[in-house]
Amino acid sequence: MDNFIFNAYTKIYFGKGMIKNLPEAIEVHGKNVLLVYGGGSIKRNGIYDEVKTLLSECKIIELSGVDPNPRIETVREGVRLCKEHQIDVILAAGGGSVIDCAKVIGAGYYYDGDAWDLVVEPNKITKVLPIVTILTLAATGSEMNKNAVISNMAINEKLGTGSMNMIPQASILDPEYLYTLPAIQTAAGTADIMSHIFENYFKKEEDTFIQNKLAEGLLETCIKYCPIALKEPENYEARANLMWASTLALNGLVGAGKPGSWTCHPIEHELSAFYDITHGIGLAIVTPRWMRHILNEQTVGKFVAYAKNVWHLPEMTDPFAYANAAIDATEEFFKNCGIPMTFSEIGINEEHFEVMAEKAVRIGGLGEAYVPLTKEDVMSILNMCL
Repeated sequence: MDNFIFNAYTKIYFGKGMIKNLPEAIEVHGKNVLLVYGGGSIKRNGIYDEVKTLLSECKIIELSGVDPNPRIETVREGVRLCKEHQIDVILAAGGGSVIDCAKVIGAGYYYDGDAWDLVVEPNKITKVLPIVTILTLAATGSEMNKNAVISNMAINEKLGTGSMNMIPQASILDPEYLYTLPAIQTAAGTADIMSHIFENYFKKEEDTFIQNKLAEGLLETCIKYCPIALKEPENYEARANLMWASTLALNGLVGAGKPGSWTCHPIEHELSAFYDITHGIGLAIVTPRWMRHILNEQTVGKFVAYAKNVWHLPEMTDPFAYANAAIDATEEFFKNCGIPMTFSEIGINEEHFEVMAEKAVRIGGLGEAYVPLTKEDVMSILNMCL
């Protein structure tokens, strides 16, 4: 196990009605609040009205319209509002895209240059305005981590950035807020959760028994509860377990002591940069093809463990057959959840494959991945997805 520093200081308010703690979470930081949200779902589900009532003593400035793949233009507008109104704290009400946008806005408040610099060069992030979140989608884990992903569609780039200073101070997680999600968002969100786990589960580091068992348990949780949530949108048990799995999947626990680059996320970021697709859908399409591409004598043992400990498949004498059965189960799970499983279904062709593959390797550091990938490897995986 490699050396690591673990710091997840976010105060989590988990459960029904926990939004009642919002004044406590906000007012410790000040009274001037930037409320960041997306397309207006928080107005339809009542969160917006609750926020306005609970924070009646605060001055609230609003930034709405955050896109599912948040744009740098929205970040820039948020920074402008924060500086103009001397904002004390940012309240992000939404899913990971809204929270990611809020994080970079908070960092941009203390930066004199263009906010895109903070995406390209995370080391330029210093102080960050306090971030508080109200989570409405179980997917990214952004409610309890240091990461953010921002798109610059003008140059077809979607990049991840991060700083320990961007970890939210507090997050409100009420599973009932997930009841009204469209089915495809529940499914894509679960695929995103599982991908976060896969990225850390399939790593070179061998002596990480605890992290591996955490990963396997979280994957089992997704496999058990996503179908239930799809059939019974107001099943509290299913929503609560998916919401908590989302948070634990990427708050640092599963990946602690496991160095190396991720693989499927850098590839999907290039897809989203050109086609603006839903992140979880792109990951669900890419992941089984990546698994098949990297299956070899060195990796088959890990896939056997995955087959046995996550899918609980009957053991086979041929380890490659056993591994492929687990990959088949993964692909079938995503398909049964209603996720399109080919690029052709979502309007993607091979037009940009070469440039996407080159950028994924260069920007994503795929030479340091679980199985190092070249541009040709990535193009092969992309072609498998067609």
